[in-house]
Amino acid sequence: MTQNLNTILRRSALTLLLSAGLLGSATAARADSGFQKWIANFYATAAENGISKATYQKAFSGVKTPDPLVLEKAAYQPEFKHKIWDYLDSRVNPYTVRTGQEMAKKHARTLAAIEKHFGVDRHILLAIWSMESNYGAVLAKDDRLHYVPRALATLAYADKKRSNYARKQLVAALKILQRGDISASEMSGSWAGAMGHTQFIPTSYLLYAIDADGNGDRDIWRSIPDALATAANLLSKNGWQTGKTWGYEIVVPRGGEKYSGQTKTLAQWAKLGFQRPSGAGFKYGNDRAELKLPANGGPGFLMTRNFFVIKRYNASDSYAMGVGMLADQLAGYGGVKQRWPRPSGTLDITEKFELQTRLKELGYYDGEVDGNFGSGSRAAIEAFQNRIGVAADGQPSQELLRTLRR
Repeated sequence: MTQNLNTILRRSALTLLLSAGLLGSATAARADSGFQKWIANFYATAAENGISKATYQKAFSGVKTPDPLVLEKAAYQPEFKHKIWDYLDSRVNPYTVRTGQEMAKKHARTLAAIEKHFGVDRHILLAIWSMESNYGAVLAKDDRLHYVPRALATLAYADKKRSNYARKQLVAALKILQRGDISASEMSGSWAGAMGHTQFIPTSYLLYAIDADGNGDRDIWRSIPDALATAANLLSKNGWQTGKTWGYEIVVPRGGEKYSGQTKTLAQWAKLGFQRPSGAGFKYGNDRAELKLPANGGPGFLMTRNFFVIKRYNASDSYAMGVGMLADQLAGYGGVKQRWPRPSGTLDITEKFELQTRLKELGYYDGEVDGNFGSGSRAAIEAFQNRIGVAADGQPSQELLRTLRR
């Protein structure tokens, strides 16, 4: 019995060390023989799809173990776990708008040429760039990136829910390597295999990648023109309607919730009492739109064709709303007019930025004004609360902001 218990304890310790990356490569290789066997066996599938042995060996040279961070990230997707207002706050805020407007000026000629060629609004492309890689900033952070063949092999081997997806994407990634578009050492991406400035999964890259800068390479990792043109190509080929919006914020009339999920013409919605907060009418009354109510008691939205085209990029409603809302603000149209049904006393994104700014001006906070309340922001709040003699809970609130304004 003692021997069996010791064996169990040793195995548990081995598992913990492997997940933490603390074992040497030889031990890790022995412990993950199942993963190595999977890689060896998958070559038959790759070969059926035209992948040479040389390409396959180069792609998996040095890959001995699954990527534990891939599985960790696969279990956490903010589009489906956050309240809609929290999700949008982190993606549509003064920082992303300011940076996007700077990028619009910096890349004005490129954006104008792409917009003219594909008919896709430049502000939508900027918003996608922001949502996907923070205007390319994520690509400089090694801790956010994964080696794509290893990440996809990890999902195919260990994630039953995503196994079929990962196998298909892995074959596509190997085709990209074999074609020479990018070297194996440079093929980095997200935990799910999305790559470059505009985060294309391998199959979408093969379908839509564009050489926009004319250098003979389709390079969404290093060429901003290629990345933005590739995004525009995807939207265009999936039915983007030039000159039209993605949707309209509307005030839901009494009893209007019963129509959620239904599709009617904009003229029909107007007759039912669905109006824009500004009172303006709908330009294209015959266009069809679906009613979306992302939060009980919050603003409603009539989503037109372009909203669903954006979802061809990412199937999440929250994602497509974020792209549309950020694009509107980049174009100068302003944000959502109605308040989200946030818990009482909490702040909206503009108020979060204001609170951090005021703490910074008073010398309590020296971090980035980004609307995110991490340890630095909480410590600053606690210090201010201690100074004014109130309970120091370190939490942002309407009451705290009112005190700072005074």
